Amino acid sequence: MPTFDGLALRPPIEPMETRHATRIPEGDGWTYEPKWDGFRCVAFRDGKNVELQSKSGETLTRYFPEIVSALLDARAQHFVVDGELMIVEGEAADFDALLQRIHPAESRVRRLAAETPATYVLFDLLVDGRSKLFEHSLHERRAGLEEFMLRNFAKNPSMALSPATSDVDLARRWLSGSLARLDGVIAKANVAYAFGSRDAVVKIKRKYTADCVVGGFRTANDGSIASLLLGLYDDDGLLHHVGFVGSMSVQERKRAAELLKPIVEPPGFTGNAPGGPSRWRRAENAQWFPVKPKTVVEVSFDHVTARRFRHATRLLRWRDDKTPRQCTMDQLLDPTEPSGSQKAPP
Repeated sequence: MPTFDGLALRPPIEPMETRHATRIPEGDGWTYEPKWDGFRCVAFRDGKNVELQSKSGETLTRYFPEIVSALLDARAQHFVVDGELMIVEGEAADFDALLQRIHPAESRVRRLAAETPATYVLFDLLVDGRSKLFEHSLHERRAGLEEFMLRNFAKNPSMALSPATSDVDLARRWLSGSLARLDGVIAKANVAYAFGSRDAVVKIKRKYTADCVVGGFRTANDGSIASLLLGLYDDDGLLHHVGFVGSMSVQERKRAAELLKPIVEPPGFTGNAPGGPSRWRRAENAQWFPVKPKTVVEVSFDHVTARRFRHATRLLRWRDDKTPRQCTMDQLLDPTEPSGSQKAPP
């Protein structure tokens, strides 16, 4: 990696972290931004050298050559910016397409960069030439970022400026659904850039719910039910595995056993089925047990990728009032957005 001697900050750095909250904070000094569901990325440019750094400090440079080119096209020669990498399809952004970029073959990366080019959404400016903006307040950095974008990327389709507002009512509308499939809303205090700290940024996550068929279960080593395997029907009537319930109380496990163990019967899922051992709960047995598609549960989830819940869901309630055939894939879709997507930034 180049040394980046011409910058006041050199990679890797620890980006600002977030702490979770259940509600949007209010008061003077807060700035609100959408939380985009992409790859966090800090970009460094020092003359002809560019480095894209992930949140964990790993390099992303070789996976996004089109963003490297966009940064090299800027008039500014020395800068550090913080933002989110996204891949935009039409008016939506697809996280699954981002994951496909992390591939060892350079030929494949370059082909995907041409077919599905990424967008780099900026929300902070840390260094601009000799200016150490990371020492300044958020409001000063934001003003600098807006001017920086106009000066360098006004006509560059690979670069975008993330919206920001001091209007808490607008932030609430974002959280309630005016921007589809957001991860949530970010609230930032008007302080200097807090490297590696969670003290200056709050994330309020958005949650969604779905009614799913229990198509099977896995057990713990003691034989108790450890997780529920969830399914949804497609238009052809096939039941596809879409995720799992990650944790349950003792009472919920007992009820699950009472309902599910008497109806163990293959195939469980008639479309896509679970694979091998759970990646998430290593104490579970590798085997999973199919059940008749008779039991419906309501779960909460945050993200969908490729018609699957990306993370474990949370069990909300058992739905004795709902028939399994009512549990369809369209619950994973926004009325105007593809599954697992969100509207792209302007």
